[in-house]
Amino acid sequence: VMDVTPLVRSGAQIIQSYSSGVFRVSGAVYDSAIIVMADETVVWPLDGGFESLDVASFSPIISRADHIDVVLLGCGDKTRFLPASLRSALKSQGVGVDVMDTGAACRTYNVLLAEGRRVAAALLPL
Repeated sequence: VMDVTPLVRSGAQIIQSYSSGVFRVSGAVYDSAIIVMADETVVWPLDGGFESLDVASFSPIISRADHIDVVLLGCGDKTRFLPASLRSALKSQGVGVDVMDTGAACRTYNVLLAEGRRVAAALLPL
C-alpha cells in the first residue's frame, strides 16, 4: 500500500492510500471506482470500466464544474486516452480532463489540494 497523505486543510477529502481495487480516503475505504472532491467522495458506478466512460459518467463533476478547476482521470494501472469526441463533449460542459494512471492521479490530487487548488479526481481502481 502506497501512503500519499499530504498536509491539507481540516475536513478536506484526502486520498490516504490506494492498492489493488481499494482506496482509503479520509479514513473511509472504497472498493470501487470513486470521484474525490475537496468536500466529498462518491462511489462512481462504472459497470464497464474505462471503456464505458461517456459524458453521463462525469455528471457528478459536471454538476460542480463551476467549482472545479482541474479534473484528474486515473485510468487504472496505465494511462489511456479519452476519445476526442468525449474530450470535446466534456469541454463543452466546462470540464477539462487530465488523464494519467490512477497512482499518479492520487498523488497529483493530493498535491493540488494541498496547494489550495479546486481539484477533483475520478479514479478507476488498479
